[in-house]
Amino acid sequence: MAKKSKIAANERRKAVVARHAGRRAELKEIIRTGTAEERAEAVRALSRQPRDASATRVRNRDSVDGRPRGHLTKFGLSRIRFREMAHRGELPGVTKASW
Repeated sequence: MAKKSKIAANERRKAVVARHAGRRAELKEIIRTGTAEERAEAVRALSRQPRDASATRVRNRDSVDGRPRGHLTKFGLSRIRFREMAHRGELPGVTKASW
């Protein structure tokens, strides 16, 4: 189980990313296609935004206990939790391989 403070901080980051996503996309587009002056202004505006507004600052965590490592994106679980739930039959369509 991850610390509650780490899980809460990650949730705050997700909210900040969602709040600033539209403006960041606009600025990135200006940086990609604008003139030199527009690009310079867009870079300055982008750097004034909070650091946590960048989507790369959000950590993939286990949806059950918040474990940050060994995350399986398709299921939203860590490798350990995935194995436990698969063995108990709690994941539809997932079976243990045997041959």
